[in-house]
Amino acid sequence: MLKFVGSVSTEPSHFACSCCARPGHVGYLVTRCLSANTNPGTGSRDVSLVAQNIVPPSEFQLDGDYLLGGLFDIHHTDSPLHLDRPEAIDCTSQPFSLKNYRMFQLMRFTVEEINNSTDLLPNVSLGYEIFDHCSDTLNFPGILDLISINGLIEPWAEEHQSVSSVIAVIGPYTSTQALTVAPLFMADLIPMVSYASSTSVFSQKAKYSSFLRTVHPNSDIIEVIVNILQHFNWRWVAFLNSDDDYSLDGLELFMKRIKETEICMGYSKNFNENSNFSYLFEQIKAYRISVIIVFSASSLAKALLDSAIRLNVTNKVWMATDSWSLNKDLPKTEGIKHIGTVIGVSQPVVPIPGLTEFMLSNSQRLCGEAGRQRFCNQVYSKRELDDEDIHAADPSFSFFIYSAIYAIAHALHNTLQCGAGRCNNNMTVYPYMVLAELKKSNFTLLNQNIHFDEEGDPGFGSYSIVFWNHSGEAQEVGFYHFYPTADFFINNSEIQWHSSGEVPISLCSHECPVGFAKKQNGIHKCCFTCEICPNGTYINITEDPYTCVSCTEAEWSTEGSTSCNQRVVEFIPFTDTGAVVIMVAAWALVGLSLAVSVLFAINYNTPVVRSAGGPMCFLILLCLSLCSLFVNFHFGQPTVASCILRFLPFLLFYTVCVACFVVRSFQIVCIFKIAAKLPKLYSWWMKYHGQWLVIAVIFAIQALLLLVGYGYRPPGPHNETVMYPHEIILSCDIGIEACSAPAIILITLCFLCFIFSYMGKDLPKNYNEAKSITFCLLLLIVTWIFLATVYILYHGKYIQTLNALAVLSSLYSFLMWYFLPKCVIIIFQPQRNTQQYFQGLIQSYTKTISQ
Repeated sequence: MLKFVGSVSTEPSHFACSCCARPGHVGYLVTRCLSANTNPGTGSRDVSLVAQNIVPPSEFQLDGDYLLGGLFDIHHTDSPLHLDRPEAIDCTSQPFSLKNYRMFQLMRFTVEEINNSTDLLPNVSLGYEIFDHCSDTLNFPGILDLISINGLIEPWAEEHQSVSSVIAVIGPYTSTQALTVAPLFMADLIPMVSYASSTSVFSQKAKYSSFLRTVHPNSDIIEVIVNILQHFNWRWVAFLNSDDDYSLDGLELFMKRIKETEICMGYSKNFNENSNFSYLFEQIKAYRISVIIVFSASSLAKALLDSAIRLNVTNKVWMATDSWSLNKDLPKTEGIKHIGTVIGVSQPVVPIPGLTEFMLSNSQRLCGEAGRQRFCNQVYSKRELDDEDIHAADPSFSFFIYSAIYAIAHALHNTLQCGAGRCNNNMTVYPYMVLAELKKSNFTLLNQNIHFDEEGDPGFGSYSIVFWNHSGEAQEVGFYHFYPTADFFINNSEIQWHSSGEVPISLCSHECPVGFAKKQNGIHKCCFTCEICPNGTYINITEDPYTCVSCTEAEWSTEGSTSCNQRVVEFIPFTDTGAVVIMVAAWALVGLSLAVSVLFAINYNTPVVRSAGGPMCFLILLCLSLCSLFVNFHFGQPTVASCILRFLPFLLFYTVCVACFVVRSFQIVCIFKIAAKLPKLYSWWMKYHGQWLVIAVIFAIQALLLLVGYGYRPPGPHNETVMYPHEIILSCDIGIEACSAPAIILITLCFLCFIFSYMGKDLPKNYNEAKSITFCLLLLIVTWIFLATVYILYHGKYIQTLNALAVLSSLYSFLMWYFLPKCVIIIFQPQRNTQQYFQGLIQSYTKTISQ
């Protein structure tokens, strides 16, 4: 076994302590205390771990059955010390902290109160060994004294059965101090209960298995700060922090916490007492930031605020953390009112009965020299304290020290199996046994249920929200309760704002008007310009204030909308008045065609019927009837079947009609003009029934083109959503690819028909088939030109009515202007329907053209 033993040096001013450590190794708990009394003959130095106590017990020490270690910054230094060699710091040379002295006295009071209790730890006394832990890295003699066993530090071994008399340690104050010394206590699972070290890393139990704390971790205070910012709608803030573990952890947690919020950190800066505060405040002014979060120790916060007063920084909201929000001196600093409004998050001040009287009764012990102590960090500086100083001390963390010591006492109480007024003093208590009970703590202290969660963090407590009023006091204006559920409240009316009673504004960019989306400028989401959302889009600021969301095809919106409206679905129902009229007219055309067919059948052998085309008339009338029947499919909600039946039958059967008139026009011209000049052509035409052959070929070609085109690109329902944003016009997409070739065939036939019929314009006056055909074609052309013009100008639902009307007009043009005049002659002018009459007209025309 490796042991380090040395002689004793009794004069604390005559030794320096250096630490030789190898982090991560159990043997690193080795410290040399080098005596200043060197043997002149040998030049040797005595090595010692602890000095013997040769003076009466002081306030730093109390004998007891079980000892508690205490680490308090009675003196404190923020600035690093530059030493020529490793040595323990003389704490009395550093600034005295009345706030931390109050904490020191609170530990003494709590232990005395527990020792006087008959219920908690009966027949067992607690003692303590307290050190003035004024430095982060230069206080190891006191730490090593706490973990030593009978003045020795021995490496672990199986036969090692000794146990330290210290069962738990209270403190230290800062997170950096705790990070420095915690590994020394973790190695032997000595419980370390901190009252102020709030860095989140201590929640990692794999590294800090025996570390617990009664103070809330930084994540909790960040949560409260963020809630305050959101409560007052402050989204553009500066975060100023000192360069230590506590503040850097707060900065990291704050950055993570605001990621999912609308809060932006416009400026952040590490600072210390020697920072260029003028440049710092110029940067904050340049960024137009009104809210400044100061996450630092009290001494650095004082340096920052003093600089703000000196540099005439005004109209700011300062957010204080629990480390300085209850500072008693800062709110009374001259000129503090001019820098703006100070809002702080503080530990709730829980009155501890009897504490004030205890401290007042012990304050006079600080007068004069305190005598020699075991170590240099167990010596007071000479200082006069009066009752007012004691009463005015910052009460922050008081309850956390009080509850930490009581938690250890209850854990020891359970470990010793105390009950019925006695404890089992025959058992050996190891620190890890106290640790196990400490983690299971569950007791009531001053109306608080004290217990810890799995990470060793407190499962109790709350935060107060304070405001530095004009009287220089930290006035409580709200709270944040963590348990049993989160409960947040601020009484706005009690805060006296520097901005004429109005809540200050801290925004990089003001909120966009309703219906405007944010366009981010730079890296900060809080800095943006506003752009109005165009037609057909809307903005939902609760989900995404940066994007204009497009409405669906079934919705519409105007410019600057926050939601979409359902479009009105429009189509022509069968019950529409115009639809009813057109359908009646279509069926009337069928009736008229049937009547004309009957009339022509009765008078089949008359000259009028024969000159009109004879059997071809019945084919034309049949095609006209079929086309009129399919006009009905232009109405009602479009389907694939109705869209096909709207256009395919019309294109096919109307092509047959026009083909018949082409052949008929050609025959008229041939009879009167070509027969005499080209008798052989006429003879061939008559012999092989050329007219029927031409009609059949045209029918077959058109049918084939329609089948191929509709198979490749069949018509179907179409929702027109572009032309009318408020409506969805249900129509049919006829498909240009499917209908282009059949339409070209139909247009070509109309053109040929018009040419042949026009060639017969000088036929006999009463023999007017060609003139009738020409007139019908003119009506047809005018009708479809009119419909095409309307298509260009109008895309509403009534375009289907106009389409059906154009089809019906095309059908009626042939029925009324080609067949109806012949019906009139047959019925009312039978004298013109004789063979002699027609022969006379032909002979007269033949004589005219022969001359």
